[in-house]
Amino acid sequence: MVMNEYLTLTEAAELIGKSKETLRRWDREGKLSAFREPMSNYRVYKREQVEALFADFLSADVKDTITNYVEPHNEYTVLELFAGAGGLAVGMEKAGLKCVALNEIDKWACQTLRKNRPNWKVLEGDIKSFNFTEYYNEIDIVTGGFPCQAFSYAGKKLGLADARGTLFYEFARVVKEVNPLICIGENVRGLLSHENGKTLQGMISILDEIGYNVAPIQILKAINYRVPQKRERLILVGIRKDIDLQYEYPKPHKKLYDLKDALKKGELFDTDVPKSNGAKYPQSKKVVLDLVPQKGYWRDLPIEIQKEFMGGSFYLGGGKTGIARRIGWDEPCLTLTCSPAQKQTERCHPDETRPFTVREYARIQTFPDDWKFEGSMAQQYKQIGNAVPVNLGTEIGYSIVKLLNQYYSLSKPK
Repeated sequence: MVMNEYLTLTEAAELIGKSKETLRRWDREGKLSAFREPMSNYRVYKREQVEALFADFLSADVKDTITNYVEPHNEYTVLELFAGAGGLAVGMEKAGLKCVALNEIDKWACQTLRKNRPNWKVLEGDIKSFNFTEYYNEIDIVTGGFPCQAFSYAGKKLGLADARGTLFYEFARVVKEVNPLICIGENVRGLLSHENGKTLQGMISILDEIGYNVAPIQILKAINYRVPQKRERLILVGIRKDIDLQYEYPKPHKKLYDLKDALKKGELFDTDVPKSNGAKYPQSKKVVLDLVPQKGYWRDLPIEIQKEFMGGSFYLGGGKTGIARRIGWDEPCLTLTCSPAQKQTERCHPDETRPFTVREYARIQTFPDDWKFEGSMAQQYKQIGNAVPVNLGTEIGYSIVKLLNQYYSLSKPK
């Protein structure tokens, strides 16, 4: 079957995980040539040209000279909120940071944390019911992936009291109670534009109120930090105001990893992915996905099957490139979701018509193979899909260690 030969600007950007602006720049630089499709007047690209250009980045035998590794000069401690199944905590641990306590409300995620790290202090339950003052001035870093919620605005400058009832309020409350040197929040990219940016500005003003300067916000692309997945996280780093040091984000690596690196023996893992349970597609969906080639999606189906499979959304705009999507071995995986067989976000295995198994999911998130997940299969997928990729957590951890090394070397008695 011939794959759909042309891609719109939106589809091309979604398919290879680059912004539309990057594609336009490539066009201007002559790396990629677009033309107007006569019938629709859409700007379109030859699919093979787009994929070949992206494959060059992935397959180039790049010598990765970048390293963010740094040895901790002291024992640095972390208190983690909204800990989930431990992606960020394991990453921080790999960077040499000591996890003192973790709070998480989901009972299965808590069981996962306890099973894998019996020595960790897991505080199970709603963050609102915990007081953290026992850790005052005892913890170097407070981290937390708080959910993104809108605030109600009581005045021009949003203060801590206005955020009451949101989970960011709880994050800020704990930071205030603990008084760490550094606090780190992580969230989805969408927080940048949530409520036209007011939500993020509100968070920054609250951290300012409780004594923290926020470093310039960055979106970190996991693919640049030894993760074989096109996942993006917004990172918010607050430095206590008595610390006169600038935070530097981890440097992006030159080498990019693909699905083969995730599931096969290689640089990232020293064995092939272990066998494990996995979800299955219903037969009606399997019949359709059997027709989709590697790196293909719903537009690569025969037109009548497209219409039947897509229903009303067939006639709507947008690329919708996650629908009926089969991942290729030589590309990074699209962002994993909490449920592997959802219609809008299929991530079909390259060779077999099935979703990725639990262990394949964990590999794509760079969890070590010995990190076991508790609960039903659905609970395990949810825990993995919600996690910060472990290798991204490690790289952020190195950047924090670097700052703490500087701080403690400056603050030693002369």
